Amino acid sequence: MLTLPSSVRIYVAAEAVDLRRGFDGLAAATRSLIGADPMNGHVFVFLNRRRNRIKLLVWDRTGYLLVYKRLERGTFKLPTEPEVGCRHVEVDAGELGLMLEGLDLRGARRRQRWYRLPHQKNNILGLTQGRISGSVTPR
Repeated sequence: MLTLPSSVRIYVAAEAVDLRRGFDGLAAATRSLIGADPMNGHVFVFLNRRRNRIKLLVWDRTGYLLVYKRLERGTFKLPTEPEVGCRHVEVDAGELGLMLEGLDLRGARRRQRWYRLPHQKNNILGLTQGRISGSVTPR
């Protein structure tokens, strides 16, 4: 399984992608569907139309890494629906791991816990994507 630091963000494209694409084709899909730079070190996840295959694209400072998985039975499910006008969903490493196992996370409930997103600035904490956060007084 993949071990990812908490600073790495994981984006799942909500639209189906032709998985015959290689490194450059998925990098182009990252720019067009997700609107991000594929060389920023984050993980970009793509599903085929039948949702039985998944590819992960990662830039690791020296080149692209491509992870490809095919389910023999069943399909991959997006953990949540994308927001209106958004073509991707952001997940955490735990959700990605469960998704790669073929589990459907739509009925799962997250318990209330303190959580700080690594990309948030000025230590402002809040409720994001179903994750419950505590509040901190700014200094």
